[in-house]
Amino acid sequence: MANEAHPCPCDIGHRLEYGGMGQEVQVEHIKAYVTKAPFHTDKAVIVIQDIFGWQLPNTRYMADLIAGNGYTTIVPDFFVGQEPWHPSGDWSTFPEWLKTRDARKIDKEVDAVLTYLQRQCGARRVGVVGFCWGGVAAHHVMMTYPGLRAGVSVYGIVKDSEDVHNLKNPTLFIFAENDAVIPLEQVSWHLSSFHFFFEDLFI
Repeated sequence: MANEAHPCPCDIGHRLEYGGMGQEVQVEHIKAYVTKAPFHTDKAVIVIQDIFGWQLPNTRYMADLIAGNGYTTIVPDFFVGQEPWHPSGDWSTFPEWLKTRDARKIDKEVDAVLTYLQRQCGARRVGVVGFCWGGVAAHHVMMTYPGLRAGVSVYGIVKDSEDVHNLKNPTLFIFAENDAVIPLEQVSWHLSSFHFFFEDLFI
C-alpha cells in the first residue's frame, strides 16, 4: 500500500498487462524500447517516461500505438539504470529521489537517441512526447533542440521562469482541470505568458 501519511499524488492508475510489439535495444550508454512502423518511414517519435520508468507497460503501449500510425518510436531509459519511483513510495522522500533524475539534464541521452534514430532507423523528422516527468523533459528538449519538429508535454510541471517559453518549434501542452500538483493558476500564468511570447514572435 502507498504510505498514507505521505501518499504519492502521481497515481499510476491501471497497470496494463501488456507485452509490447517492440524490442529492447542498447543505445550507447542507455537501454531503450523501440517499435518500428508497419511500413518504411523517416518519421520518429521519442516517448519519454513518467516517474514510473521506461519499462512501464502503459508507456510501451502508447509507443506502440504511435508506431502503428507510421512512426518509429523509442522509449529510452532516461533514468540511465536508476530505479523508477515505486507507487508505494513515501512521497516525503521524493525530492531526494528526484535529485539524481533531473528532467532538464538529459541532453547526453537525447544526443545518443537522435544519433541512433538517424543512423539505425533512417529518421529525418523527429518529434517528442512526454508524460508527467517526461512532460518536463519534453518541454526542455523543445527549448534545446531546434531539429525536433514538434513536441507534446502531458502534465509536465511548468516552472515560473522566463526561459520556459523559448520553444524552438510547435509544442502542445496538455493539463488536467483538477490537478493538485499543477494547479490551474499555474497553467493560466503559463498560457498568458505564451500569449505574449507568440505576439512578440509574429509581430
